[in-house]
Amino acid sequence: MTRVLTITGARLTDGRVGGLRALDGTITALGPEVRAEPGDEHLDASGLTLVPPLVNGHTHAAMTLLRGYGDDLALMEWLQTRIWPAEARLTPEHVYWGTRLAALEMIRSGTLRCWDMYFHATEVARACADAGLRAAVSQVILGIPDAPAEARPEAAEDGLARLAGYGPLITPCLGPHAIYTVGPDALRSIAEVSDRHDAPVHIHLAETAGEVDDCVREHGLRPVPYLDALGLITERSVLAHGVHLDDAELEIVAARGATLVTCPVSNMKLSVGGAFRYPAARAAGCAVGIGTDGAASNNSLDLLQDVKVLSLLQKHTTGDPSVLPAADAWAIATGATAPRLGATPLEVGHPADLLLLDLDGPEVIPAPLDAGLVYSATGATVDTAIVDGRVLMRGRVIEGEDEVRARAAEAAAVVRGEH
Repeated sequence: MTRVLTITGARLTDGRVGGLRALDGTITALGPEVRAEPGDEHLDASGLTLVPPLVNGHTHAAMTLLRGYGDDLALMEWLQTRIWPAEARLTPEHVYWGTRLAALEMIRSGTLRCWDMYFHATEVARACADAGLRAAVSQVILGIPDAPAEARPEAAEDGLARLAGYGPLITPCLGPHAIYTVGPDALRSIAEVSDRHDAPVHIHLAETAGEVDDCVREHGLRPVPYLDALGLITERSVLAHGVHLDDAELEIVAARGATLVTCPVSNMKLSVGGAFRYPAARAAGCAVGIGTDGAASNNSLDLLQDVKVLSLLQKHTTGDPSVLPAADAWAIATGATAPRLGATPLEVGHPADLLLLDLDGPEVIPAPLDAGLVYSATGATVDTAIVDGRVLMRGRVIEGEDEVRARAAEAAAVVRGEH
């Protein structure tokens, strides 16, 4: 049966009032002339602003279960004393409900596509598909002796196959954790699997100065040349963090067409020793996205808060208030500056993924649109969220939210050792 969604009365980003019509999840009309027809699912968006959705380029969704668990610790202490012991208690069902909780939070704050790396990845995929969220999902891969069977490098190809059956909203990916947890032979093998299947590779990289120093000491190369020699810096590569990359590394990233995803709030909270070098990355021609990281190291998955921090941090660290203006920051948040992350522009022929925002609140008016979105708005301004022409949230109401909250709370108590 044909699905038709028509939105009328919305404020468009060019200042006009109009609407959008979508047929089977694809935008077929956009502008002031759009009218609802008999049989359409019709949304009256009067007073709301129509904008594209946000793209979270790096997260660990199920870590909502560990929100606030181990705050104010250094990265390795946090991992070794809190996160890794808690993750040893995770079951597939825990991951499902933790991811459902993350999907609730992301939908409510305007993120309708995410890039996730975690354990029990098929449960992540199932949860995102059930929530109606677009997700690029990777099973975390670890080259350590006690890694679960599904997280071992030799299981990477089978992991892709397992993720392939969760519908069109899910993109299967490969997720080697980092250069310090996966050895060179395994990384080379993952590169070959990626090439064979044209599968994205999602990896943490250069998050701390110590990681860089260790790479040089052990391999004689900095992280990007090291991964490049193994075949893992390609147009399919999504490199999370990238705080401690030098100019030569940024040039390699740009030349290979890889994507950098900065996670400013997580990096600041964990005090990783620097800010992402945005001006240098853009000067080199790098594709740049933004991610929240997991809720354990950010405490929030609200990208509308994080994009403000991104812009202000760049201004602060460069000493130049003109760096990363609001329009550019909004482009990063919506994925427009990193095409491989899967931005969905509001244009005819593109997927009907969109947000309707209430920007009439006292915390936003009378700011111009870009400034209001980046410097004033939070996730609380999101009224309606739509993916593939299907309404996931209307009037800030999401069907089944109470069950998700309750089941996630039960899972969190077990994982945190409180039960």
